Amino acid sequence: MPSAKNITAIEELSDKLSRSTVAVATELTGVSVNTMTELRRHLRDNGIEYKVVKNSLVERSADALGKPEVKELLEGPTAIALGYGDSIEPIKLLTEYIRSNRIQMAIRAAALEGRVFKGNDLSRLAQLPSKEVLAAQLVSQLAAPLSRLVNVLNNPLASLAVVLQQRVEQMGNSSGD
Repeated sequence: MPSAKNITAIEELSDKLSRSTVAVATELTGVSVNTMTELRRHLRDNGIEYKVVKNSLVERSADALGKPEVKELLEGPTAIALGYGDSIEPIKLLTEYIRSNRIQMAIRAAALEGRVFKGNDLSRLAQLPSKEVLAAQLVSQLAAPLSRLVNVLNNPLASLAVVLQQRVEQMGNSSGD
């Protein structure tokens, strides 16, 4: 039977996992306390919670929530980043921070939308544009045909206006002669 402290930790972790849109697991070996503190601060400033977890407590929380994919993230000492907004942003932020600060830490896997992403799939997710950029690209793609249609329909009218203007100028010049 779990202790009162563990029951509280499971409830707290379950709450966070239920609200999160993504859980990203990283390994902990070889990372200094200062580096970990800076990483936590950077992620917290971006709305991402990063904490070292006991695997057994995460397993119980995942079982309680019906999220078996979260258990696949666990392998040895683990820290989990929980994102509550854009699902891809925590992966991108972690990847970029680790790369730019040359930290010897690996991102093991990410669980989002009921799936676990590892290796190349995880790298591809980190390279995806943000939702805002993707939305802008979609709007641009949808607007392009309409813009071309407006131009096609507008060209004969513009040409007619130019011809009429030239005719008016021509008539004005011939009447002044």
